[in-house]
Amino acid sequence: MKQRLKLIIGLSVVAITTTVFAFYLSAHRNLLTQLRHTHISTIAGLLFLYALWFVALALVFQATIRICHKALSTKENVLLNAYSTLVNFFVPGQGGPVVRGAYLKKWHQLRVRDYVTAVLLYYACYALLSAGLILATIRPWWQTLIGLILVGAVCTFVVKWYIKRSRTKPSRLALEPSTIVFLLAVTLIQALVQVAIYSVELHSVNPQISLKQIIIYTGAANFSLFASLTPGGIGIRESFLVFSEHLNHISTANIVAASVIDRGVFIVFLAILFLMTFGFHAKNRLAIGPVNQNLNPEASD
Repeated sequence: MKQRLKLIIGLSVVAITTTVFAFYLSAHRNLLTQLRHTHISTIAGLLFLYALWFVALALVFQATIRICHKALSTKENVLLNAYSTLVNFFVPGQGGPVVRGAYLKKWHQLRVRDYVTAVLLYYACYALLSAGLILATIRPWWQTLIGLILVGAVCTFVVKWYIKRSRTKPSRLALEPSTIVFLLAVTLIQALVQVAIYSVELHSVNPQISLKQIIIYTGAANFSLFASLTPGGIGIRESFLVFSEHLNHISTANIVAASVIDRGVFIVFLAILFLMTFGFHAKNRLAIGPVNQNLNPEASD
């Protein structure tokens, strides 16, 4: 019932977003003309940056499972992340982590609750860095520090609450400072690549947009991850960006144009990933079945 409700909400948001975008574009035909003249070098640059983003994602995954005392070969890591990235875009909600968790449980005997704890630690790093991107550009250093302490405290509470609720044994995890710092470092790399991606997209529609605005834009876009109920976060991320206009001072027209470019290039990138996984027969090599199960911490481990 819960999964059906998620699906209905996700598809409803996609339908509403598509309708709103269609009306917006029909009322701003000059935007369509601008998008049709997107330079090929912009598309090529974005594909390269998305390749770097994928490398950062693989590093994040390796750092996450290191907390669980696990490691995958480079080839296995790349194929699993390619397959799960495809699933994550087309399946409402967080389909990618579900695929990775199910795979690790079946083939590497990794307890689901341990994996979920590690993923929560990654989300904590992601939230901390995203908050830092926003606060550091709009508030004095001491207010930024207080804000990061508060975000860190909330993240710590959530992780500890889950550990207590799921009866996860912290002794089973590698929670040494070195592993946490490594996770934070690769998450920072991911965030910086995202800043570069949004910089190319926004400058392609308006060269006058400053780096400060792009950093705030990136932080707001990143926070949409935590409310991603639609395939690929379609509609959710755009809503976060439009609602944060008073922070980044980027016009709706520029947000829409940059988002259209981003979605278009990302679909091309996914097509490349699909060809790669198809060429390597990733589903057969990884022995991944249909995604029809939840990442249920209460399931028997």
